[in-house]
Amino acid sequence: MPVKHPKVAVLLAAFNGMQWIEEQLASILGQSAVDVTVYISIDPSTDGTEAWCAAYAAQHPGVIMLPPAGTFGGASRNFFRLIRDVDLDGCDFVAFADQDDVWHSDKLQRATQAIQTRRVDACSSNVMAFWPGGSTHLLDKAQPQVAWDFLFEAAGPGCTYVMSKSLVESLKASVLANWQPLQDVSLHDWYCYAFARSHGYRWYIDPVPSMDYRQHEHNQVGANKGLSPLIARYKTIHDGWWFNQVQLIARLVGQGDEPFVRIWLKLRRRQLMKLSFSAWHCRRRVRDKVFFFCICWAAALIGKKVK
Repeated sequence: MPVKHPKVAVLLAAFNGMQWIEEQLASILGQSAVDVTVYISIDPSTDGTEAWCAAYAAQHPGVIMLPPAGTFGGASRNFFRLIRDVDLDGCDFVAFADQDDVWHSDKLQRATQAIQTRRVDACSSNVMAFWPGGSTHLLDKAQPQVAWDFLFEAAGPGCTYVMSKSLVESLKASVLANWQPLQDVSLHDWYCYAFARSHGYRWYIDPVPSMDYRQHEHNQVGANKGLSPLIARYKTIHDGWWFNQVQLIARLVGQGDEPFVRIWLKLRRRQLMKLSFSAWHCRRRVRDKVFFFCICWAAALIGKKVK
């Protein structure tokens, strides 16, 4: 009797991906001990990505290209479209994929086994960032989860996310109900993690890297390594983007009336000071807890833009 493998729907968002997408698709279709179907949604591109993917899908029964749906203008909207439009009937798990990474052959096998054996609803993992020159760096996202981290950060790169069908069906209902305000959410992985944790779903972060995370000049979100990304992160906070996303996501996942959230949600000066003292419960990594404390005080004393 043949072994029954878990069926995984892989949602891949693409845009001008001709340099990397063939290698990525090969690594996805080469996954061990799972049955994979890849669904590709393409933001209108100028490098022939649509035509190439259409030809590739015609030759590979496990690859389905979704019809055009206009311009997304970013990966987040593209992934929300995939969640909304892909028919999940027949799959056991759902995974996200970027167009430019390289998956380890046991990525989905490890994740689906972890979900089943640990009795959780989703799994993400560490990744190994790599650069064109050959250098690599482990991105460690597997620190212990804390009470409120989901309102302030993702569970790691969204391209490592593997979720149970039941979680994604609930997530899909949320996407349909909140479609218009979700267009202002910049990071789909942050929202999905926040939705899962706020609705009682259990999440496991695997310390073993599951993929090689390609770094290049067109990364929408890349590896936070060195001083430059730290300065860039401070700028997004001072300009108001990060605080606005925190407020938006907290409200969209139904946390706006939680007592802890109410004390700081308007993010005025005194509220930011109060929030700073909860830093230990708002970020996972010690360095980020310290940064969180400092940035709350800096925003309170120097000022920041919040809608």
